[in-house]
Amino acid sequence: SQGLLRSDSIPEVGEDAAATVSMAETLSEEERDELRKELAKVEEEIQTLSQVLAAKEKHLAEIKRKLGINSLQELKQNITKSWQDVTSTTAYKRTSETLSQAGQKASAAFSSVGSVITKKFEDVRNSPTFKSFEEKVENFKSKVGGSKPAGGDFGEVLNSAANASATETIAEQTEEETH
Repeated sequence: SQGLLRSDSIPEVGEDAAATVSMAETLSEEERDELRKELAKVEEEIQTLSQVLAAKEKHLAEIKRKLGINSLQELKQNITKSWQDVTSTTAYKRTSETLSQAGQKASAAFSSVGSVITKKFEDVRNSPTFKSFEEKVENFKSKVGGSKPAGGDFGEVLNSAANASATETIAEQTEEETH
């Protein structure tokens, strides 16, 4: 009558029915004593190993202190070793080679673009329009600058043209005032 209200668990389909029975119920008193002794022995060994490990760690720290090895140096060494480990992987090597090839191709492309731009500038400079403009600037410079030799850079030509223009304006104002 209490089938649905039972408190003990019923194994699921496929679950090992023996797993639901407590292991302690199947052990004899002698087996239990033996397991308790083994448990105490393992716990004692763990305690001993923990003490030995603590002593070894203390000794390690003392050696490092005497050698002058500090945490920062250890971190640097760990990073260096990790970086060496990473750089030795095949994935890193393949990626590095790919990036190197891409860099070489990009460099070649930039070089060829630079050559094309230089060629275009040369073409512009040799064009009749630019030559005509250059001649006009030279003529203007010789009229305005007078004593300076022909040539010079474009900035000098513009500066001398601006100075000459200002000088002509002052000269014209002076002539008007005297008349």
